[in-house]
Amino acid sequence: MALFDKVYSFDEAEKVRRLGLYPYFRVIESEQDTEVYINGKKVLMLGSNSYLGLTNHPKVKEAAIEAIKKYGTGCAGSRFLNGTLDIHIELEEALAEFVGKEAAILYSTGFQANQGAIAPLVGRNEYVIVDKLVHASIIEGCRLTLGKMFRFPHNDINALEKLLSSLEYDRGKLIVVDGVYSMEGDLADLPNIIELAKRYNAEVMVDDAHGIGVFGKNGRGTSDHFGLTDEVAIIMGTFSKSFASLGGFIASTKEVIDYLKHHSRSLIFSASMSPANAAAVKAALEIMKSEPERIDQLWANTNRLRKGLQELGLDTGKSVSPIIPVQIGTDLDVFKACMMLLNEGVFVNPVVTPAVEPGKAIIRLSVMANHTFEQIDFALEKIEKVTRQLGVLV
Repeated sequence: MALFDKVYSFDEAEKVRRLGLYPYFRVIESEQDTEVYINGKKVLMLGSNSYLGLTNHPKVKEAAIEAIKKYGTGCAGSRFLNGTLDIHIELEEALAEFVGKEAAILYSTGFQANQGAIAPLVGRNEYVIVDKLVHASIIEGCRLTLGKMFRFPHNDINALEKLLSSLEYDRGKLIVVDGVYSMEGDLADLPNIIELAKRYNAEVMVDDAHGIGVFGKNGRGTSDHFGLTDEVAIIMGTFSKSFASLGGFIASTKEVIDYLKHHSRSLIFSASMSPANAAAVKAALEIMKSEPERIDQLWANTNRLRKGLQELGLDTGKSVSPIIPVQIGTDLDVFKACMMLLNEGVFVNPVVTPAVEPGKAIIRLSVMANHTFEQIDFALEKIEKVTRQLGVLV
């Protein structure tokens, strides 16, 4: 069998393109705001992870511009050697304080943060235990460990306990969960997970990519929301959501962070985070702390959209966050819904198999703090129209 046989036989995407329903790689011609331009047409954005609406904030943009003026456009090396700037250290200290940990380390992407933390921490004859719905970057990190990975059904505490009880008590064990699940919009059952971790001699890591800026005091995240920051060993966050930039971080004890500095391959062998990105995060963090009304407005918008969808009779699953899934049905119907909504002036994201079970495909809506109630109501009107046309609503 030739190497590229699988390449030339891949035709799933082309089949959808031929139907005029291909929903990926849509080109946006403007800033990531509540409204964007696609093919010259203004469209309401309900598919962005910019929960606090800071990607176009004047203070964030100015901070990035000033950083370029001072530091240039890149660091030309890794943090390990020549790529550590004073702004990196300042940001790490600020993030550690914000999420309630002793220290933090920056990564160039959130994907690298999960890979870079999990792989070196779980050694040979040790275990990493993950919820089945965790982000792909966590799974990739687990695959790079020398230990053994186990997966338990989503938020199934009984299954988790059964698994933990089957493992040797004195072996190293890391439980990894998302704080907020990126497609379902529900939360990890952290209180019960922490209780089991204590009982079975395990540590807990929370990927809070979608929780920071949304939950907890001033957006400190899911661990703070549950009052469990001290019990969670490792907190991971990304900068491409509420922080309006690019990159990620790991926060933990000083000892864990120092170990990662010297063992994390995706840190040591990757170019360091750009000055502009770091400065943007720092500015966004300051706004997050000084303008709590942004989070209040985010929740007002979220509650209005979710309530409106439910009153229409649409299934929004177990979502309790600004991520709101809407059950549609088949993959093809989801592709149709995305294209029909785009034609109606609303951008949403498709989630199809294998990310969901066959016949349970969804459109994923995500709310921003700077959406207006008028925009939310416009979206509800268009979603009702399209779901009725598709037979989801009757």
